[in-house]
Amino acid sequence: MLAVALCAATAVPAAAQDRAAAENWVATWGAAVQRPTPGTEDDGPNWSVAGFRDHTLRQVVRVTAAGSQARIRLSNLYGTKPLKITGARLGRSAGGALVWPGSSRVLRFGGKPATEIPPGKEAVSDPVALTTSPLEKLAVTLRLSGATGPATFHRFTTATSYRAQGDHLSDQGVDAFNQSTGAWYYLSGVEVAADAPVVVAFGDSLVDGVGSSAGADVRFVDQLAERLVEAGGRAGTVNAGIAGSRLLNDSACFGDKAPDRFRRDVLDRPGVKAVVIHLGANDLGYPQIDSACTKPNPRVTVAQLIEGHQALIRSAHARGVRAIGVTIPPLKGALFPFWNEDVEKARTALNQWIRTGGGYDAVLDADHAVADPAAPGRPRPGYVFVDGLHPNDAGSHAIASALRLEDLKLGAGGPRLPS
Repeated sequence: MLAVALCAATAVPAAAQDRAAAENWVATWGAAVQRPTPGTEDDGPNWSVAGFRDHTLRQVVRVTAAGSQARIRLSNLYGTKPLKITGARLGRSAGGALVWPGSSRVLRFGGKPATEIPPGKEAVSDPVALTTSPLEKLAVTLRLSGATGPATFHRFTTATSYRAQGDHLSDQGVDAFNQSTGAWYYLSGVEVAADAPVVVAFGDSLVDGVGSSAGADVRFVDQLAERLVEAGGRAGTVNAGIAGSRLLNDSACFGDKAPDRFRRDVLDRPGVKAVVIHLGANDLGYPQIDSACTKPNPRVTVAQLIEGHQALIRSAHARGVRAIGVTIPPLKGALFPFWNEDVEKARTALNQWIRTGGGYDAVLDADHAVADPAAPGRPRPGYVFVDGLHPNDAGSHAIASALRLEDLKLGAGGPRLPS
């Protein structure tokens, strides 16, 4: 009987296997989108306010889960007019704006090579036959022949996006792509056909990767993805952080408050099984900062922050998603007005609730991972960026290493843990 069963299992046609895999889509990369906003001295210029006119846009992303087919997700959430995509392609990155020869695939939308996305909506491409490997980079190229108006985008990245004037959709080379910025535009997700669980990291600049080296894929979420791959897992890992994001208030520059974006940025990702949440630092720090981007910046209580975290946990649990809370790292030492004694008391109290309050299914103790034992309330000198606040590459590694992979409980697709 065993031999018969084995023969039957191997007799399934490859086409049928492909169809079965295609029914199970999982997120392998993602970004949280935000409103168009001008660049700053800190993050450099971007193209979101002016948008695009007769341009070809090429964006490079690093995927995490392997798959047999791939598709992309485009967002016009904050657009003021329909977004016309004249053409789109997906291929393997060969470095910079270069596409690996022979890898480029034409993307279609409902069978058509072009699509129009209404304001406030998104579009998902048809799947293409492109196998992906964990941690490889893909190049997404969009042809924007008309005037787009202000562009839905993700402001801060440690990656580079490229732009060419005119139609260079089919170009493999880089010569025409002579403009670049450190932001992503319209692209909110890459998904693959696979049987794999997905982990989403949701939060602020700690998640987004402020302080980590540009182009090196060393944000703590990147390093967590590498840990999962090294442990033999098939998991997809998505970064849904927005630098400057808050738990309780919106910002014109830093995205919607957490409850308003939690569903689209986390729960609606295909395959999500666990979410890692870091929020509250900006809620505590912004009342000390007077700028258009931080307003409204009311003082908040620990009780309000706990209530906000509990709301996210309830939303995750209602969808069967495991919630891991991240403690807030030390804030003292920031080279801008972010810390005072009241902030420190609130941070300490919130961290105590995250660790022991019983709301979260597990805890990633980022505070403990990067704190200086010799100077309470401050980060280790070798773990902090030049702004005195954000973790550098070493600090991000320490945070990623502090998560117990078994706490994610990813099931059969998770890491192979030692017995």
